[in-house]
Amino acid sequence: MKLTALLSLAFFMTRATLFSQPLERERPIQVTDMLRVKSMGGISLSRDGSRAVFTLTSIEPDGDSKWDYKYVSHLYLVPADGSAAPRQLTVKEGASQPAWSPDGSQIAFVRTVEGKPQIFLLSMNGGEPVQFTHGRYGASSPRWSPDGRSILYSATVGMRDLLKDSLLNAGHELPGWPDEKPGIDNNRDLLASAAPINPDGSLEEIRAYLDNDVTDKKAKVADKLVFQDEMNVNTEMTFTHYFLQPLEKGSLPRAITHGFYRYAGVEFTPAGRELVITANMDTTLHPDRALETSIYLQDLSGAGARLVLGEKDKTFGGTAVSPSGKWLAFLAGSTSFVSIPVLCVMPLHGTAADIIRIPLDRSKGGLVWSKDEKYLYFTAQSNGGVPLYRANLQTRSTEQLTDFNTGTGSFDLQAGRLVYVRTAVEDPYEVYSADGNLEHPKKISDFNGPWLKERLLSLPEKHTFKNDQGMVIEYWVMKPLHYQAGQKYPLLLDIHGGPSAMWGPGESSMWHEFQYFCARGYGVVYCNPRGSGGYGLDFLRANINNWGAGPTSDVLTALDHAVAEGWADTSRLLVSGGSYAGYLVAWIISHDHRFRAACSQRGVYDLATFFGEGNAWRLVPNYFGGYPWQPAVREILQRESPISYVDQITTPYIIFHGENDRRTGFVQGEMLYRSLKVLGRPVEYVRHPGATHEITRAGDNRQRIDQMLRTYEFFERWLHRP
Repeated sequence: MKLTALLSLAFFMTRATLFSQPLERERPIQVTDMLRVKSMGGISLSRDGSRAVFTLTSIEPDGDSKWDYKYVSHLYLVPADGSAAPRQLTVKEGASQPAWSPDGSQIAFVRTVEGKPQIFLLSMNGGEPVQFTHGRYGASSPRWSPDGRSILYSATVGMRDLLKDSLLNAGHELPGWPDEKPGIDNNRDLLASAAPINPDGSLEEIRAYLDNDVTDKKAKVADKLVFQDEMNVNTEMTFTHYFLQPLEKGSLPRAITHGFYRYAGVEFTPAGRELVITANMDTTLHPDRALETSIYLQDLSGAGARLVLGEKDKTFGGTAVSPSGKWLAFLAGSTSFVSIPVLCVMPLHGTAADIIRIPLDRSKGGLVWSKDEKYLYFTAQSNGGVPLYRANLQTRSTEQLTDFNTGTGSFDLQAGRLVYVRTAVEDPYEVYSADGNLEHPKKISDFNGPWLKERLLSLPEKHTFKNDQGMVIEYWVMKPLHYQAGQKYPLLLDIHGGPSAMWGPGESSMWHEFQYFCARGYGVVYCNPRGSGGYGLDFLRANINNWGAGPTSDVLTALDHAVAEGWADTSRLLVSGGSYAGYLVAWIISHDHRFRAACSQRGVYDLATFFGEGNAWRLVPNYFGGYPWQPAVREILQRESPISYVDQITTPYIIFHGENDRRTGFVQGEMLYRSLKVLGRPVEYVRHPGATHEITRAGDNRQRIDQMLRTYEFFERWLHRP
């Protein structure tokens, strides 16, 4: 055998050892077990309820590097009654967003082709998937027409393309809303100059030269309010538009939506003659400034949309039309971030006076009707889990179908059969099946079970206390693996972000991190302080103008209660958190010095500069009532910013930030780090190239492992110092 072949064989054998080596029984969770976790989503049931298709996302070796891994998603098919194991449908390239045809003969799904998403069709009679769309803007979110003859899909269109597109903008019109470019009227700046490109020419020729620099990406010119995405400064406006394409070979797509409006969703009515559209069609406000969303009905022919519901400072969306077409379910809320939409039902062709409100003080999503239209199913974060609920239209009451110790992810309901993804401490993702009453649920997949049965897990113990406002705070304590009474252990206080997120046994994003630190001999305590989601509107709004002291009191009280159990070593306390929790960690260690070491990830430390740096800047007016230039608000922002107390931080501190994190703004981490370095404090700063705010949830797997190991290694430095 040639040397190159031997080296190649050795390399792939090395890569394979992670997944193929014999496992010890009752082995603790390792950091590389992160790469074994398989997640399921995108569940779609055939109309007769007999078969379910879903996506399975796994992590596989990436390229020639020994250490790099990529996410791969494929479609799987499973009998809804669990009579056979799931079967893989796609092999070569990835696949997502599956949707059954009405007759169950085909599945539409999305796959990337030459950098753009396109829709493919997969016949249940066998054969390879066939590319259905070839749209220049791509194609996503396929929905079959009720008669199965066409597919409705969405595409993202840039402003420059929209101005020239004869389907979406037949009259080559300009937007009706006011121009955001200073000194320019009537949006004429959007039109490409017809003048020659000449930097030494007339004003029009200079403008043509400058336009060409933008085209060639030599300059980015921001005139709009929302100019940051998750990774970059993005100055181009984009619009979501919807197209309908018949299945006949050679057919062309027809634009269903037009113009410069902000569309959020389109669905068929059951008869297939009308569309329910969620959008903002305000022609007086720039889309970046118009936060409201309304519901419209539009004829399938494309005739003018009729407003069903719309109101200033209100949002209407999340629609679901009942199977007969009689009822429209939707969520009605306010444009504020710190609010909980109300579940509503009304006759599809009714008015606002006909609205039926179904009370449940939780944030709801994923509305699905039962076939008999008696129930409306949905999920809602609540008390540490994500239960599945159903609302009874007749009694206007809700029934909780699953408990707070588990989470319900993607789900679908057809012909009385319910299939859903379940999260639990013993298994972060599997597919389950049940009837509409959720009696006798049955696990119908086993993707994580085979390797998990060889692992020891730490189980959380739930506790509660009342805080200084009389609110019940829930917290969970996880003891270290191999815990022995009478011994003392380090204890990690882990804090969630948001601030409106929620953690608990039914939340999957922290499953691996919690288990990893318990496996390394740490205890873990976490809670849902005031301001968390999952506990109602008053609880959610309890940190308005109070991001620091109030939530700090809650998380430290949870820590105190865990310490009172007697097994935690109070000289080896640690604290960690990301995003808003990165903020809260900095706040805590500038006001409390009990911790041996601390870790902040992708945090916010100066609220005034965060307003300009992060694309989540609207948190400032939503939580603090205004803007940094307003004296009263500026005083609050200074009071609530950890950077104001940086000179009081003496705890050894590691700070992480993704190099492309535009949600909180990567300069936030640099500012805190430099301040502490000037003060001579024990601080380390880690930047992950290319990483966004989602690094720990959906980021580069090598960087995910790096961040966890770096946190552990930093903690160990200080835990073992005299």
